[in-house]
Amino acid sequence: MKLFALSLALLMGLALLPMRAIANGKVKIASGTLEGTTMSSGIRVFKGIPYAAPPVGDLRWKPPQPPAKWDGVRKAAQFSDSCMQALRRTGYPWTKEFMVQNNASEDCLCLNVWTGAKAATEKRPVLVWIHGGAFYEGSGEIITYDGEELAKKGLVVVTINYRLGIFGFYTHPELTKESPQHSSGNYGLMDIVASLQWVQKNIAAFGGDPNRVTIAGQSAGAAAVHTLTASPLAKGLFHRAIAESGSGVARRTRDLAASEQDGVKWAETKGATSLKELRAKPAADLMGGARFSPVVDGWFLPADTAAIFAQGKQNDVPTMTGLTADEGSASPTYGKVKAEDFTKQVQQRFGDQAEAFLKLYPSNEQTQSGLSQKQSARDQGLVSMYLWASERAKTSKTKAYTYYFTRGIPWPEHPEFGAFHTGDLPYFFATLKHLDRPWEAVDRKLSEMASSYWVNFAKTGNPNGKGLPNWPAFEAGQQVTMELGEKMVVRPVAEKEKLAFFTQYFARQR
Repeated sequence: MKLFALSLALLMGLALLPMRAIANGKVKIASGTLEGTTMSSGIRVFKGIPYAAPPVGDLRWKPPQPPAKWDGVRKAAQFSDSCMQALRRTGYPWTKEFMVQNNASEDCLCLNVWTGAKAATEKRPVLVWIHGGAFYEGSGEIITYDGEELAKKGLVVVTINYRLGIFGFYTHPELTKESPQHSSGNYGLMDIVASLQWVQKNIAAFGGDPNRVTIAGQSAGAAAVHTLTASPLAKGLFHRAIAESGSGVARRTRDLAASEQDGVKWAETKGATSLKELRAKPAADLMGGARFSPVVDGWFLPADTAAIFAQGKQNDVPTMTGLTADEGSASPTYGKVKAEDFTKQVQQRFGDQAEAFLKLYPSNEQTQSGLSQKQSARDQGLVSMYLWASERAKTSKTKAYTYYFTRGIPWPEHPEFGAFHTGDLPYFFATLKHLDRPWEAVDRKLSEMASSYWVNFAKTGNPNGKGLPNWPAFEAGQQVTMELGEKMVVRPVAEKEKLAFFTQYFARQR
């Protein structure tokens, strides 16, 4: 009897280990033991966790390698450096809450985890956030992406860093030659895949479910989501996708050969004649010059994303995508263009279709041309999203949900920015408290609903739930989308004539 009692006590103790480990702020992962911090809300956060080795020295411009293991307990209380970039800190309409505030270096391949789980057996849905920034700036530490509130709603939230700019997307014939896969570039995207592999291997220790992983991103992060959905290297690593203000049918991915030639020219501007010389240069010396972005490299991305979707070879997962009402409001001429300038721009862009365009969006006077500029930009974005969903539906068995975000952050000093690019994120992350704005009841209600849509989607692949306005899935032929703002309603994509115009325009661009 004593032996039985001793065995039972031992078994109970072992069963409680995962619970105690998370509850006391410590978790054991493949690399070692981590100690995070517990917030006043009870959410535990683990910052600066390496998911790959620092890509320095000979590892610069190579696929990410496994992180080193450590002995003892590693403190996970501070964010790592952001990946190498020119630090702007602010740039209206993006105040400091939307911009990187820490340092930047090449030693940056780390991630952060927020969890409310008390036991590793809870299997909560996981959301992996991929930041935006044109593939040239950004970080997982930005305060708007704080995962506390989503974790309180039941998610395990992961934010990541990935290589940017010249360090993340450089292409060169020598790099292609040394690669076993005969490719170069896309290192930043490979980093994201490595972070998803880390999640599959380790997230259960934080109470997360590796079989319910949602990848989510905005702007360049959304473009990364679309690319990951098309990449065979990411297959099986995620189960849902959210792409906000990102690429649709209008975006094309460059081919490797053309990008390689840009890489050769860029190396010459840095006074380097070999890859060895480039790898020996300090990171700061490589900043500036040509811009590099994802390419069709034949390995990570075998073909253009549109072609992969057309062939039905994508990672077919439920997808949520949308845009804001004033995506272009950062431009100083947004809504202020002169009539003659607007007409000239339309003629240059649309050629023999300019007259038809100007009948839909007149430019007889400055106030009218400014309004036409904003309305045409809105309709182009909405039609692009609609066409993307239509093309996707031809080869996908899973559902897509599209939205149009119309609420602008209250900002009495700058009402001209409206619902600007990135302005929807504090609502989805439920991080209004981190921005010093005169929030109203409508903002708090919208944030509660928007974040709940996210949480429901991460849980089930469907954003709908109790107490929320019904959000219909996309259906071919139904030219509608969900409006998220002061009104939460299903609305037309665009007026019929305008939908027809941009549908024909995009068809000619292919």
